Amino acid sequence: MKTLLNILWLIVSGLWMALGYAVAGLVCVVFVVTLPWAFACFRIARYALWPFGNTIIRRQDAGIASGIGNVIWLVFAGVWITLGHIAAGIAFCVTIIGIPFGLAHFKMVPVSLMPLGREVVPTGSAYPGYRW
Repeated sequence: MKTLLNILWLIVSGLWMALGYAVAGLVCVVFVVTLPWAFACFRIARYALWPFGNTIIRRQDAGIASGIGNVIWLVFAGVWITLGHIAAGIAFCVTIIGIPFGLAHFKMVPVSLMPLGREVVPTGSAYPGYRW
C-alpha cells in the first residue's frame, strides 16, 4: 500500500516539492556558510519523494549549533515553507482521496520548520535513533 501511495504522491505533489527543496539546496551550496542547510534541504528533498514508510526523528547527538542554525532557518525560510505545507495539507484534506497526502504534508511540517538535527528513518526500524 505504501508503494502505491508513494507513486501517487510522486505524481501529485512529491516531485515538485523535492525539486523545490533540491533547488534550495543548490542555492545554499553556492555559499560555503550555508552548507548545513544545503545538506538539510537535500535530506528533505529525498524524504519529499517517498514519505510513506519513512519518518523523521530528532538526532540525539545534535548540539547547540543545530539549535542556532534552526533559529536562523526559522527566521529566513522555515515559516514560509511550513505555511506552504499547512496550506497544501488543508487543500488535500478537503477531498477524501487526498487525506493521506494532506497528512503527509502535515508530517513534513516539523522538519520544514527546523531541519537541522533531524534524520529520515524507515518507519518499521526497531531502533531508529541507534547508529550501528
